Amino acid sequence: MWLYWLLLVLLLLVVLRRLLGGSSSPNPFSADCRRPPAHLVTDKDVRKKVIKQAFSAAKVPENLDAVVIGSGIGGLAAAVLLSKAGKRVLVLEQHGKAGGCCHTFSKKGFEFDVGIHYIGQMGERSLMRFLVDQLTEGQLQWSKMPSVFDAVVLGEPGNGKMYRLYSGKKEYVEGLKKQFPDEAVAIEKFVRLAQRVAQGRMHMAILKMVPVPLVKFLSRTGLLAWFSPFLKMTSRSLTDVVSELTTNEELRAVFSYIFPTYGVLPASASFSLHAVLVDHYMEGAWYPRGGPSEIAFHTIPVIKQAGGAVLTKAPVQSILLNADGKACGVSVQKGQDLVNVFAPIVISDAGIFNTYERLLPAEIRTLPDIQAQLRMVDHGMSGLSVFIGLNGSKEELGLEGTNYFIYPHQNLDEAMNCFLTASREDAAETIPVLFVTSPSSKDPTWQERYPGKSSLCIVAFAQYEWFEEWKEEMVQKRGAEYESLKNAMVESILKTVLKLYPHLEDKIECISAGSPLTNQHYIASPKGELYGAVCSISRLQAEATAALRPQTCVPNLYLTGQDVFLCGFMGALQGAVLCASAVLQRNLYIDMLRLWRNSPANNSKKKD
Repeated sequence: MWLYWLLLVLLLLVVLRRLLGGSSSPNPFSADCRRPPAHLVTDKDVRKKVIKQAFSAAKVPENLDAVVIGSGIGGLAAAVLLSKAGKRVLVLEQHGKAGGCCHTFSKKGFEFDVGIHYIGQMGERSLMRFLVDQLTEGQLQWSKMPSVFDAVVLGEPGNGKMYRLYSGKKEYVEGLKKQFPDEAVAIEKFVRLAQRVAQGRMHMAILKMVPVPLVKFLSRTGLLAWFSPFLKMTSRSLTDVVSELTTNEELRAVFSYIFPTYGVLPASASFSLHAVLVDHYMEGAWYPRGGPSEIAFHTIPVIKQAGGAVLTKAPVQSILLNADGKACGVSVQKGQDLVNVFAPIVISDAGIFNTYERLLPAEIRTLPDIQAQLRMVDHGMSGLSVFIGLNGSKEELGLEGTNYFIYPHQNLDEAMNCFLTASREDAAETIPVLFVTSPSSKDPTWQERYPGKSSLCIVAFAQYEWFEEWKEEMVQKRGAEYESLKNAMVESILKTVLKLYPHLEDKIECISAGSPLTNQHYIASPKGELYGAVCSISRLQAEATAALRPQTCVPNLYLTGQDVFLCGFMGALQGAVLCASAVLQRNLYIDMLRLWRNSPANNSKKKD
């Protein structure tokens, strides 16, 4: 027994050395990073120079330290952290605009966001706000959403029941108790359990920093589950946990309502992941002032200041390897030609499937380590988005910043399974959930930029296979049958939305919709995924978590973004911090925490 404990102590010393060890690389975080925020830049030519710089060989900076594939927040954040550590980084984006899911598009005088609908934990004193301020030098501003940030509609809008979720732990709990007066004990247990489990979310990051054999040892001896409620609950499904808390079908649905924000059915979703999302929004939600495109607009200058660049219309065709099998650059399609860009470090924000199955040379894709990681993941769920432009301000139209989750049925698993197993001809009649939001109502700068107009965005799930036969067709030229299928779903969605907002029917000026193929084209998701690789129960197990880390079996090739950590904006950010830590061989979490704890805002909080 003494030998067992001696081995354990030695292993823990290895962990501490790995987690706390220093590096010769500079610390990218700084106490004086925040500059006074500038006025919102609306000049299209100025914005174009930042987020729409088309690729050419002449624009590639010399003496690159790293090249990043993809300009989603995972790619941009990793590039910024390396840039602030003195590295010269080139980010390559296949689309015509930088930003990935943070980009916006315009149509008929309206602006629509495609992926960033609301973010939690952006209060002035939060650690995540501190991180985003570091990445944007304090230029990205956030607007707090209404106290009721989410509302859940069970049944048909207008005839069903509506339940509201309030900002702040006390308000969140008391609000639910007032709406479910006989379920106070279940509500308190749910919130207490969710917050206790969510506190261990960073244990995932630790598992990705320590040696994999150590993780296997700690996992198989049961020590990880004993130490971490988060890791203990990864194997429990959301449906199982809420079923143990209450027999009230409506409360079970409300406890589970937010699953579309990570795209896993409650019966298949890890309670640990769900707890992270519940806790993430417990203090309310925020929206980027000026719209999600501000995220890319304020990160790109930091990369350029260090001598790097962010170039668009730069579809990477392959990752280049040298004679020793090390990543040494990428090959970019430019017209009919291929342009090779060389750098000693290659970082992929293109997702694990694109990176391993498409970008690596064929002989490398078959390596055991590559195949082992691919077996740990599966493609996430795809979706269909509808964008609606409206005549009238939010005051004139009675719109608010609250998001609506509309569920026709209380049994969320049953409704989702019915939809996902339906034929594509019947799918439009069985849509199980709609996420309805008004970006124009959440952004205080909207009326200044688009006076007398408003917008709605609706997101629904959709099977990639329903649309797959048209994947080789050109965008916006996929033919009548494709448009008929898409429009059938749009009409069904619109019918439900107009029950929520019946007075908007004659205010609609334009409607645009995107299928899973739209996601495939614009953000290069292999099967139209909303959130990359699915965050399944198996993916969240300790050994899979440890294996899916930024370092790959190809020397000098790293992964970043949501496939490295968890899905969504915050998950992709954590993936970027982990990636930059690996490249710099420096634990950036320690640097960030030290600086945040000593920041003026945090010190004033202590005094309060």
